[in-house]
Amino acid sequence: MLAAGSGSRFGGPKALALVENRPLVARAVDVLRGGGCRPVHVVVGAYADEVSAVVPSAAVTVHAADWERGMGESLRVGLTSLTDTSVSAVLIHLVDLPDVGADLVARFVAAACPDALIRATFADAIGHPVLVGRTWWPTLLANLSDSDPRTGARSFLNDHRALTLLECSDLATGRDVDYAADLAHFLDGTLRGQ
Repeated sequence: MLAAGSGSRFGGPKALALVENRPLVARAVDVLRGGGCRPVHVVVGAYADEVSAVVPSAAVTVHAADWERGMGESLRVGLTSLTDTSVSAVLIHLVDLPDVGADLVARFVAAACPDALIRATFADAIGHPVLVGRTWWPTLLANLSDSDPRTGARSFLNDHRALTLLECSDLATGRDVDYAADLAHFLDGTLRGQ
């Protein structure tokens, strides 16, 4: 899970924002574990000490020292932290997706295999999570080294013929909370259009 940003548009670290009296980062770890992800690695950067302090002990905290370079750097650090494990695929998830639940994560975990390359869509809008099988890790890491780190894996995913899109709008909106107002809308139910 990527949780390294400073939350400049949000007004502070999104990972520490509270939903149901729990920091988003702790809530997201619970969602990932509840959906069947093992192990869960949380990439921290800005506010690393504060965010690490609220990451549940069931997760591994990984520090992206150069987090300011962008999401691609955080993804590179997170993926590299898994290379010595036996996992067959990685589920890339963002800390600021509060309406993505364990049921959606489980849908991806059920498809996990070394050759998987699957991205969530929500009413035809692409989003997260993204499942990347181990077969693709070297190519993705090379792409992250060659691309603008602010764009994350966008160019790798956009140009890849093997990518499968998985519609998930029956389970979530996939909307992130870039601004404090977005989180307020989620909390009052208007994020989902309720």
